[in-house]
Amino acid sequence: MSKEKREQRAQAKQAAKQAKTDAKNAKKQSKIDAKQAKIDAKLKKKKRRRRWGDRRDGRRVKAPGLQTVMGYLLPKRTDCEVYLNDTIDATELIKYLERRNAEHPDYKTTIFHCAVTGMARMVKERPLMNRFIQGYRMYERDEISISFVVKRKFADGAEESLMVLTPSDEDSLDTISRKIVGDVKETRKSEHSTGGIDEMLDIFASMPRFVLIIAIRIIRWLDFWGKNPKFLTDGDPNYTTILTSNLGSIKCPSVYHHLNNYGTNSIMITIGTLHKEEVLMSDGTKQIRDVIDIGATLDERIADGFYFARSLKLIKHVFANPELLEKPIGEESGFEY
Repeated sequence: MSKEKREQRAQAKQAAKQAKTDAKNAKKQSKIDAKQAKIDAKLKKKKRRRRWGDRRDGRRVKAPGLQTVMGYLLPKRTDCEVYLNDTIDATELIKYLERRNAEHPDYKTTIFHCAVTGMARMVKERPLMNRFIQGYRMYERDEISISFVVKRKFADGAEESLMVLTPSDEDSLDTISRKIVGDVKETRKSEHSTGGIDEMLDIFASMPRFVLIIAIRIIRWLDFWGKNPKFLTDGDPNYTTILTSNLGSIKCPSVYHHLNNYGTNSIMITIGTLHKEEVLMSDGTKQIRDVIDIGATLDERIADGFYFARSLKLIKHVFANPELLEKPIGEESGFEY
């Protein structure tokens, strides 16, 4: 081998080694940056001082006159339910998931993971969706939270556990998906209650009837004034931004689901089964597309119907452009309403 070829080979090896080192350093730096971003987010949250009238789980906001009066005329959340039912074209999303799962056969991303990520992005870009009314006043949460029920086994009588996901601005489909999968695996792996709200419910259920009646009345009174202790509200889906149910996983269509007067949850979304349906396209042609039915129940006091409709359009846009799911939810989608 000539001296020139030996030098070229040595240079190529050196370049490959340097590239490997650079990639390793870049990966390490990205982890450091992500960690710092989380620290900055926590510091930013801590910097906000609680003002007079704020709750631990949200800051008081000034509502328009109509919404303020509605809070007094219709103090119960169940009196102000608005039900929306729509069909979302998921054809592009299915193609995206097929490509993604083919590239990562050891890890499966599902429609539900995408739906949760889309909901988180929608709430981030549409902040009025993160509001609630309690004690005749309107509040806005400091963070986004999405809750859902996990069945330990797909069988009649199988135990259920409640899970709450709190995505940060840096989270995307990849991180949210892995959080969901990890939490679900841990829940199904355990034989008994996962603790938190499940354990608390077991304690309440064991009380004598008259004691439980008194305890619930005290809790509801504390809930009205926003004074419920943290151990009662953490992990409770009644205190989350969105309570969702993946009915498609058990081959059921989307359904109407009521809100609760207890807690602060103002949005309930059910996701139905993926199915084929003839759709009229924008160019006037008809095509057989993959679609998903969704049902949403909302508290009409937190925003008007126009705001709700545009928020739903954003979720449809995300399903039609699934690459947006790879972006952190803190980044603007660029969707023009």
